[in-house]
Amino acid sequence: MCTILLSIKPKYVDRILEESKKYEYRKRVAKRPVEKIVIYATYPKKRVVAEVQVEKIICDSPERLWERTKELSGIDQEDYFEYFAGNATAYAYELGELSVFEESLPLSSIGITVAPQSFCYVDGGELIGNN
Repeated sequence: MCTILLSIKPKYVDRILEESKKYEYRKRVAKRPVEKIVIYATYPKKRVVAEVQVEKIICDSPERLWERTKELSGIDQEDYFEYFAGNATAYAYELGELSVFEESLPLSSIGITVAPQSFCYVDGGELIGNN
């Protein structure tokens, strides 16, 4: 099992922290089994703000995934389908127990100098790979 860092827009980070967003959608996922996600809020915050346990990863067509997850998606239907436009497969990390950091952190605090476009692997606070 591994930990990954995800770059997420601040409006969606806020919904995760409020626990109204229980699924984080992605066009692709890590090849290794993911146990935990470190949440990086992108511009303008540009801070590591929390970590969350991953309950499971769901893979389905965008249409079926929306039907399965829409109640706690934290995203409106139009934005969801715009994100997955042209993709036959959609993924969702089902988010579990959330730990919000008392103080947000710079990426450098976990050994990362540039925010990943999608995600990167993190192990013991050190960057061990990028995808």
